[in-house]
Amino acid sequence: MSRKRYIEGIERMISYRRLWETMRVKGVSQYALIKKYHVSPSQITRLKREESVSTHTIEMFCKILDCRVEDVMEYIPDKQ
Repeated sequence: MSRKRYIEGIERMISYRRLWETMRVKGVSQYALIKKYHVSPSQITRLKREESVSTHTIEMFCKILDCRVEDVMEYIPDKQ
């Protein structure tokens, strides 16, 4: 399975897999993000689909999880 996502014909090179692992390690559920931290369910869906999100969203997750950007997202270089 390719590590890259193709959405609407555009190759995605940013992965949010690390977010889900960081959440697991920190014990923060998607439910807590929505109910306690008031994160929009649509933002969570965008991250699950590895779609584009704003830097504000990334910053918000870093604050909630007390982590670094690298713990939320990863750049996947294009292999040719």
